[in-house]
Amino acid sequence: MKYDEQLDIYLRSRFTLILLVTQEEERALQTVRVMCEHTQRAAIAWDVADGFQWVTAGSATLPAGRDPLTALEQIEKYDPNANVVFLLKDFHEAWGNPQIKRKLRSLSQKLKFTKKSIFITAPQAKIPDELKDELVMVEFPLPTAAELEEVLERLAGTPGVKVNLTPLGREKLVQAALGLTASQAQRVFAKAIVTDGVLDDRDISLVTEEKKLIIRESEALEFYAVTETPDDVGGLGTLKAWLNLRERAFTLEARRYGLPAPKGIALIGIPGTGKSLTAKMIGGLWRLPLLRLDVGSLFGSLVGESEERARRALSLAETVAPCILWIDEMEKALAHGGLDSGTSTRVFGTILTWMQEKTSPVFVVATANDIASLPPELLRKGRFDEIFFLDLPTEEERQEIFSVHLRKRGRIIQDYDLDLLAREAEGYTGSEIEQAIIDAMYIGFNDGQREFTTADVLQSLERQVPLSVSQRENIQALRSWLREGRAQSASFQEADEAATRFVQIQLDIRPRTP
Repeated sequence: MKYDEQLDIYLRSRFTLILLVTQEEERALQTVRVMCEHTQRAAIAWDVADGFQWVTAGSATLPAGRDPLTALEQIEKYDPNANVVFLLKDFHEAWGNPQIKRKLRSLSQKLKFTKKSIFITAPQAKIPDELKDELVMVEFPLPTAAELEEVLERLAGTPGVKVNLTPLGREKLVQAALGLTASQAQRVFAKAIVTDGVLDDRDISLVTEEKKLIIRESEALEFYAVTETPDDVGGLGTLKAWLNLRERAFTLEARRYGLPAPKGIALIGIPGTGKSLTAKMIGGLWRLPLLRLDVGSLFGSLVGESEERARRALSLAETVAPCILWIDEMEKALAHGGLDSGTSTRVFGTILTWMQEKTSPVFVVATANDIASLPPELLRKGRFDEIFFLDLPTEEERQEIFSVHLRKRGRIIQDYDLDLLAREAEGYTGSEIEQAIIDAMYIGFNDGQREFTTADVLQSLERQVPLSVSQRENIQALRSWLREGRAQSASFQEADEAATRFVQIQLDIRPRTP
């Protein structure tokens, strides 16, 4: 259902007090004007600066009054037979006044017997307790692709503006702008024109970069560039195969075939085993925008602020869809426990409800290190398509990880004994293997800038104390969780025998020899 049709239904149902939550006051005003013109209603706006002003064409005498209480009194006195909508701008600023709240409650009840209704625009969904039973809140959505196309058309029609977009380029430019307000999109398009004098296919990347900066202002979302590929991630064969099978899940062909868009995956496991890298890799593999939700940034000091930030961030992700939403270290959502008056629980509940009920193609990648902090309802079927456990890498995977990081640093793989390195790195995570290579490079660099060798890497491994030793109890608990059948291993082989053997030797770290 279109937004203006939804508003019309509210008005015909005699909803007399409606809060429009939006940062786009101008666009909301335009939507109300068009809706009123189509339904033959009058529309009058009010603000503290200019008082009452016509929104639709009108010739009748306007009420007078620039303070909020007088404005409500004038609305009450206005012709009871008039089919009119009053749009009050920034009226939420007056909600702290007990007289205003009382007058609004009384007025909303009286207007039910007239054809008058009140819209209030506000940037945030904060409603006084006294008005919650009288007021209905409606989120004003961000512009659709069609609306952004109209913004682009209006800009292209400006005298002196040069537009040289191919049909595909125009489509990609509009897609790149999804998630911006109409004003933000217009500014970004204009900046692209000023930069090189013309708006063409080359400006898609510029719009994307500007979008990253704007999304970052949301405080909880960060736009990530997707450069990682499956070749940048060593091991995790089962997970890669699962992702490859769903690479075309968001295409038009998949929808025509009847395939539902995948909901998401949970990546549980040992720190340093590649959970974050996998999230980035999915964005590169599927060629979809990657948004990272920082759960810790959702929490604010004001009452209701945290829940509002969560709703705003999730709404923005839906606007950008199809996309990947990476919820990093999801256990942080409950990190406050019972010391925050239940705020963390409500934020977590908002996220869970959205994950269950969302219909937009947003693929959720949730990562977590601490199983004990996650409630059972998070990992039940329906939230995710699959739950993967990322264990310590097997010997074959350790070879792949060494190869990935050596290639990344421009080294020739054949110059290193990968079999020996993989054997001696038993019990090390992928990030610890990468650090061993970096440490070995320092050894070679400070020794006359010679090329580092297998022996240097082994020496670096010997100096490290891996997590499998320093966090032995936690890792054993995580592996027990996997063996209970609660998740699928992300690797082709779960290496239970290797895990058992490793537990037996982890207290005795043998010296490494080249």
